[in-house]
Amino acid sequence: MHERLKTGFNLGLTGNILFLFFGLTCLLYYNTYEDGSGFSNVLEVIAYIIEVCGFIALAISAFCIATSARMRTLMKVCYSIYILLEAVMMFLELNAYEFNSFYRPFSLGLAIVHAAFSGFVCFTFLQLDPDKTALEVVIIVCIGIIFGGMLGNIMGIRIYFSIITNAVSYSLLFFRILSLQDNGDIEIDCYGDKATVTEYRSEFFRD
Repeated sequence: MHERLKTGFNLGLTGNILFLFFGLTCLLYYNTYEDGSGFSNVLEVIAYIIEVCGFIALAISAFCIATSARMRTLMKVCYSIYILLEAVMMFLELNAYEFNSFYRPFSLGLAIVHAAFSGFVCFTFLQLDPDKTALEVVIIVCIGIIFGGMLGNIMGIRIYFSIITNAVSYSLLFFRILSLQDNGDIEIDCYGDKATVTEYRSEFFRD
């Protein structure tokens, strides 16, 4: 694997693990919140630090993937938009902001839109090697986890539950991509490779 591409996937894994910790910190924050409490203030600071570090890791991840993997424009664009969307939602979630009737912490519509877009972004990673069943399987599993995040909103849990399930899903995705590549189960074209050819089975993924 191209070293920069591997760095991108590793940072993607790291960023999503940090987002998982962000969601768990939010869980603890909301369950123990007391106005003016020193403990609550410390948790809020920790959450911001984790959020910023996770966002930086994913931003660098997107840059490394975009500048090393050939073609796959849809995946690169969607992944970049997804990172920005998650960063905005995490900030709004921690501060409990509300915008009209749509953006509310317990909004089912928001959870559905969030899951649908996140699942589509996950699906675009099939562009890496659409002919490999192993990659298809892990993407299907990851999309299932993402849509499972909507159940939290139905049960009355704030939107951070969807953020946690997304973090789990994308952590699994990047971990499996790295392991599949290391085992030679998938092959990803990179800039600088010598005459590497990938055959695309679907016209949907042809750039």
